[in-house]
Amino acid sequence: MAIRSNPRQRGQLVEQATARWLAERGLTLVASNRHAKGGEIDLIMRDGETLVFVEVRHRQRQDYGHPLETVTAAKQRRIIKAARFYLHTQRLSCPCRFDVVGVTGSHSELEFDWIRAAFDAY
Repeated sequence: MAIRSNPRQRGQLVEQATARWLAERGLTLVASNRHAKGGEIDLIMRDGETLVFVEVRHRQRQDYGHPLETVTAAKQRRIIKAARFYLHTQRLSCPCRFDVVGVTGSHSELEFDWIRAAFDAY
């Protein structure tokens, strides 16, 4: 996978690669890049009966830390708000969880670190 220099394109390619990687592990893609006031959900997937809201964080190098370290409490609140909005607009009531996937590297050398149930809605 070629990672382009445009940050938006790079982000989309990394999210697509992450969705494929998670699908290889049994999840099914439902939606991607869902926006709501004040937040965005990168990937929405199904893991059996559970709806999974996935935050994808990418860094080509770890000189300034691992991408998983960038999911702050404020970021979690924005993701939770967007997830609630999604559930409301889709009229869904089902088990949910919030996962985070840290992606490092570039091109075909991507490495994935997946944290299931990384945080809870409060």
